[in-house]
Amino acid sequence: MKKQLWRIGIGAALFLAALISNNSFGWGKTLFYLSSYIVVGGNVVKKAVRNIFRGQVFDENFLMTTATIGAMLINEYAEGIAVMLFYQVGELFQSYAVDKSRKSIAALMDIRPDYANLKKDNEIVKVDPDEVKPGDIIIIKPGERVPLDGKVIAGNSMVDTSALTGESMPRSVGIGQEVLSGSINLNGVITVEVSREYEESTVNKILDLVENAGGKKSRSERFITKFARYYTPVVVVLAVCLAVLPPLFFEEASFSKWVYAALSFLVVSCPCALVISIPLTFFGGIGGASKRGVLVKGSNHLEDLAKTEIVVFDKTGTLTKGVFNVQKIEPVGISKEELLELIAHAESYSQHPISESLKRAYGKEIDNSLITDVKEIPGQGVSATVRGKRVLAGNAKLMKEHSISISNDEENLIGTVVHVAVNDQYAGYILIADEIKEDSAEAIKKLKRENVKQTVMLTGDNKDIAGKVAAQLELDDVFTELLPHDKIEKVEELLLQKSAQGKLAFVGDGLNDAPVLARADIGIAMGGLGSDAAIEAADVVIMTDEPAKIVTAMRIAKKTLGIAKQNIVFAIGVKVGVLILSALGLVTMWAAIFGDVGVTIIAIFNAFRALNVKKL
Repeated sequence: MKKQLWRIGIGAALFLAALISNNSFGWGKTLFYLSSYIVVGGNVVKKAVRNIFRGQVFDENFLMTTATIGAMLINEYAEGIAVMLFYQVGELFQSYAVDKSRKSIAALMDIRPDYANLKKDNEIVKVDPDEVKPGDIIIIKPGERVPLDGKVIAGNSMVDTSALTGESMPRSVGIGQEVLSGSINLNGVITVEVSREYEESTVNKILDLVENAGGKKSRSERFITKFARYYTPVVVVLAVCLAVLPPLFFEEASFSKWVYAALSFLVVSCPCALVISIPLTFFGGIGGASKRGVLVKGSNHLEDLAKTEIVVFDKTGTLTKGVFNVQKIEPVGISKEELLELIAHAESYSQHPISESLKRAYGKEIDNSLITDVKEIPGQGVSATVRGKRVLAGNAKLMKEHSISISNDEENLIGTVVHVAVNDQYAGYILIADEIKEDSAEAIKKLKRENVKQTVMLTGDNKDIAGKVAAQLELDDVFTELLPHDKIEKVEELLLQKSAQGKLAFVGDGLNDAPVLARADIGIAMGGLGSDAAIEAADVVIMTDEPAKIVTAMRIAKKTLGIAKQNIVFAIGVKVGVLILSALGLVTMWAAIFGDVGVTIIAIFNAFRALNVKKL
């Protein structure tokens, strides 16, 4: 980028010096022109020559070299250099977008386990996970990452599966339950019988998905490269024919006149209006999107956004805030204050996110002298004596175990319900939930107005909670309790449902979403709070974490694509007309210059409209 900026700056300065100098300088003016051309166009000429020797003759570098040298051969130095200068500016803009494209997803490598505690003859040996076979017994201590998939055969613990499922709520595991590699053991020592070797483990599948998913992603070539591939050889051959054939077949035809006509033909044939205005249009759209809090990592992604037919969402951190808070307190027979005080004290020794939410809602100092007989009941909740009262706090299963009748409201609530009983009498419940973002519902409605045919949610959360969220947001479909490879499979199925030209966008924020973001036609990451891996894997980043910005991005994309199409039709239409007149010898070099520079300037001004995105 710095080299390109220096090249453009120095070349422009020399070009300006040539323009303001007069004939009294003699060769000085020409020297300024040539120096400017070498600085600005030297690398393009070098690429053109190198590609010729490689058999890639007709590309945009060859066309720019031929057209600009042709302009200078008929003493139109300013024209030739201006064309090359504008071309370099367009290339700079294109390079800027490319430099912001996806990088290696290094953060994802953090989930790879370094070792496994293998149990051998009553001894614990640290080994590489590759060395562990199905049926072997491993020990996983608090704070360690689960190295391989397996089944718990001894111990109970809470396991953080956020790297796999994207859900921040830890899961309770006990004897007979499965644990997945890549998750983190939080508090208890568990003994696990390995069920799959490392190559088939969940964590290895995720790493493979990221490495391979990007390769499946379709990439459309830039329009100008395609155009030049066919356009360049045609206009070069026509220019040569125009210079040679008329003098050979017509005695009255002047060789100098038709060489002049051929060079005029070559000048007007230069596609700088397209070479400059198309990247400028997309860059304008990218710049406009960034002003609205949307980072698009390349013009091809902006084009894909305009063709989106299916939008697939992750739940936590994407449609919801990803922060668990107390949403509702419903006491029975006691006050809200007393219910919250009792449950906060009963949960005071736990580090579980639910307990943290309750203590945060209580907001006062916990008096440990009031608490005795604290007992954590794995998979159900806690029991404790607070102020001499026996308090049970947990799920419906805990209440059922103690024959306590509970409220029937739970079925209609979105979130985790913590039931409370005091001295074996039901005392009410507290709802803890991950709030739906304020603009999520509106975003879904607006997407449907933008002719998005299908909105889908894929989540690792349980069916009841995710189903209620999907119903509230009026999503078309929802798939729950999914691991990253499950999400990939669902996305693959959904990709088959779009039209040939349509695109599928996936919106996520977590480390676990990186493989799906890479596989979708367009990966959209929530950048404000999203993981680094998700942001690196994505093609589009919503910096404000607002789902409604997806609609804004799509509208900007559609406007940008419309302007690009206008410039293509206008530039080609005018150039074809002037080319025909040049071939007939009916126009002068000035008309050819208008057909090139004039069309370019108009196309550039039209391209600037892409920057105006305030009302989108």
